[in-house]
Formats: sequence, structure tokens, C-alpha cells
Amino acid sequence: MNEREHILARIREALTISAPVPGSHDGRPRRNGLPTSADQRRVLPAVGDSFDARASLFARNAADLHAEFKLLANPCDLAAELKRLAAAEQWDRVASHRGALTDPACAALGLPVLLTDEPYDKTELERCPAGLCACDALVAQTGSVLVTSRSAGGRALSVLPPHHVVLARRDQLVADLPEAFALLRSKYGADYPSMISLITGPSRTGDIERIIVLGAHGPRQLTILCF
Repeated sequence: MNEREHILARIREALTISAPVPGSHDGRPRRNGLPTSADQRRVLPAVGDSFDARASLFARNAADLHAEFKLLANPCDLAAELKRLAAAEQWDRVASHRGALTDPACAALGLPVLLTDEPYDKTELERCPAGLCACDALVAQTGSVLVTSRSAGGRALSVLPPHHVVLARRDQLVADLPEAFALLRSKYGADYPSMISLITGPSRTGDIERIIVLGAHGPRQLTILCF
């Protein structure tokens, strides 16, 4: 038997063995054959039960991902932080969408606003130095921001402006992915948005000589402001 035949024989042998459902390696029965949230949590990194533990973990993960996370005391601090960013980076306008968090934030900035839930020119969106959007959840376990096309002003707002600024409430900080998806199910039911995305740090690539480059395929900066 030559090497090619040996490899094909190994593949045929492997195909005769059924792979276990993820999370079911201990042989316990699963509902509909799928692992439960409890099963998933057994193999995922642990997350603390308190808000402070979750916020601390999210902050550490965000820092590792080259994202900036700030836990603010109140909406007044949010306005002050946005004005600081605008002055430091010399924003002349921003992109955003209508919402309970974004409307007062844009008003506080006092800059021209391109709204993505109204007809807009994508070239003009690219020219906006920052995009402000809301989110569905912050996931402490991974440092990710969970957004949908409904919560984040469509698909392009979180991608085209070079600085992506996420506005979140403290009650949106969840422990892990099972809790995040449970939140989505409770919020949208069977009527899911057309786009669901987990944003884990700013855009990056390591295609060339394994050197990480930020902003290659999207925003090079990600700031998460939670209050």
C-alpha cells in the first residue's frame, strides 16, 4: 500500500465512526441531541456571578483585543467622554442611528450627524471619522459586543467609519455566549434580525508575515462606553 492509499484508508476508517455531539462526550443524554447551556458552560471559561466580576473580565478581555472599555457612572459622564474623544480626534461629524442611547449622545456632541436608518450615501458614511451605535449585549467571557442590524443602525455603521463607538447600558453586560443568545431569543422571539454579529476587538488581519494589522477590513478603533 502506497502513501496515498494509506491516507484514503484512514479516511474511510474514520468515516465509519460517528463523532459525538459537542458537549456530550461524557455520554449523558441531550435534549434533541443538542448540548444545553449548562453543558456549554462546563467547557467554557468561568465567569464571576457579580456585575463587578463581569465588568472586570470584560475590561481585561477588551484590553487584550486592543479595544477601549470604559465603565461610566451616568449619562453626563457619557457626554463628557464623547466630547473628549471628539476633541482629541478632531471629529467634524459622526454617523449614528435613531435610538434611546444614540439620540442624546449625538445631541451632546453638537456635530453634524449622518443617520443610517434614513437614506444615506455610503461614501459619506466612509468619510465620517466615527460611528456611534447601540448594541444588544456585551459578553464578558470573550470581550465581545453583540450587535444586530436592528440594534446597531443596519449593517454598515459598525464597519465603515474608522472609529466604532458602542454605547451600552450596564444591564446589557452578560456573562457568556449562552446568556447572550438567550437574551436575543427573549428580545426577538422568532422574528430574528437579518444580521447578528459578534464584534471582538477592532478589525485585524495577520495574513502578511503573521504581523497583526488593525483596521484592514473595518474600524481600526473600537471604544465601548457602558453606563
